[in-house]
Amino acid sequence: MNMGRLLVIAIAAAWVAVLLAALATVNARHEARKLFVELQLSQQERDELDIEWGQLRLEQSAYATHGLIEKLAREKMGMSVPQPTDINILQRQ
Repeated sequence: MNMGRLLVIAIAAAWVAVLLAALATVNARHEARKLFVELQLSQQERDELDIEWGQLRLEQSAYATHGLIEKLAREKMGMSVPQPTDINILQRQ
């Protein structure tokens, strides 16, 4: 009878161990899926930021063009290209 009782306890312990292992596996898979979704969202955000960075670089290069600078100088600062008669050339002595 003592041997039968030990066998029941061993089977119960094995059953509990299998159940705990199964729960740990389910939890690990859930956590892995959650982290994978987070990774995908981070990659999507990175891609969107890369696109925005490229657009900002294009915009910056457009603002640096000679034509735009000349247009802003004329419109906002009232500047103009001087006439040849308005140009004085100084020479060193």
